[in-house]
Amino acid sequence: MAGLSTLILLLCAAKDVMPSSSHWKPTWPSYRVPVILPQSTLNLDKPQFDAEARLEVVSPCGPACHKSSPLPTYEEVKNYLSYETLYANGSLTETEVGIYILSSSGDGSHGKSRTKRQIYGYDSRFSIFGKDFLLNYPFSTSVKLSTGCTGTLVAEKHVLTAAHCIHDGKSYVKGAQKLRVGFLKPKLKDGSKGANITNSAMPEKMKFQWIRVKRTHVPKGWIKGNANDIGMDYDYALLELKKPHKRKFMKIGVSPPARHLPGGRIHFSGYDNDRPGNLVYRFCDVKDETYDLLYQQCDAQPGASGSGVYVRMWKRQNHKWERKIIGIFSGHQWVDMNGTPQDFNVAVRITPLKYAQICYWIKGNYLDCREG
Repeated sequence: MAGLSTLILLLCAAKDVMPSSSHWKPTWPSYRVPVILPQSTLNLDKPQFDAEARLEVVSPCGPACHKSSPLPTYEEVKNYLSYETLYANGSLTETEVGIYILSSSGDGSHGKSRTKRQIYGYDSRFSIFGKDFLLNYPFSTSVKLSTGCTGTLVAEKHVLTAAHCIHDGKSYVKGAQKLRVGFLKPKLKDGSKGANITNSAMPEKMKFQWIRVKRTHVPKGWIKGNANDIGMDYDYALLELKKPHKRKFMKIGVSPPARHLPGGRIHFSGYDNDRPGNLVYRFCDVKDETYDLLYQQCDAQPGASGSGVYVRMWKRQNHKWERKIIGIFSGHQWVDMNGTPQDFNVAVRITPLKYAQICYWIKGNYLDCREG
């Protein structure tokens, strides 16, 4: 069938070009991503905003469970990647998408899942103190959502976060219509606003400066799913701010296979609830993966949801090291491993299809989204 053959092409659309084993630098692969374009947009009834914000998402379906799940059909993939857009005035639209392959492809893969956060033995998190760290890249890309989650700056006016911070799978959460994004700023002892600052005007502590969100995109894969099936794979959302934030942001990238990550590790920073007012950084090894998820045991607590998972690798084309967001921290998962309970924290991987979708949301032009 044409639909099945097209789906196979979609799942194999990324051309993964890795360095040879003799190359000592972990290098970003070159991907040719599909194209995802809006086909039609419908106006929906205004949402009720009656759901409680859940900072923890739990699922019992682990790596083996998701690896054994059947591949979605082409029509299912199109449905999952269609999306709702919530505007600041409370209006809501649904956009159906088309998926296209514009050039020859190489090899890739596919899968699914979602989860909560946990501390594993010794707490290996680091609280980031001092404006010299908090206001500098990459820590400065982490922002706080008014619903209690974390987000990451991925463009001049855009923030990537977890879908469950905005929508519980059935309804938008309270506060989603008036969603704000908080940026840590130094609070000066003399009340100065920052102009002509002298050494006597040292920061006393940090405070949040808030910017309203103009619109929010949430994929239908999340809205129609739940923690036990396809929904976990689509636990991501993109926020567009009402004005530019004027900070350096981190680009998104297609998630390489775990075996190609530097040291097999990932990194992310978030506003964990057990350390109020602190930005908390951590890194850890990836334990397992499916096409859509990374399973790891990074120490984390509620509030870290939506943190951008990133790695630093060599960008061959630009001859420099570059950090990119390759996933979104989602939640916690208990898994039955040969009769023994095993728990993981889970991040949603940015696959070629998700990269094409998120990039289009940001840039509005598929020609700018051809290289992952």
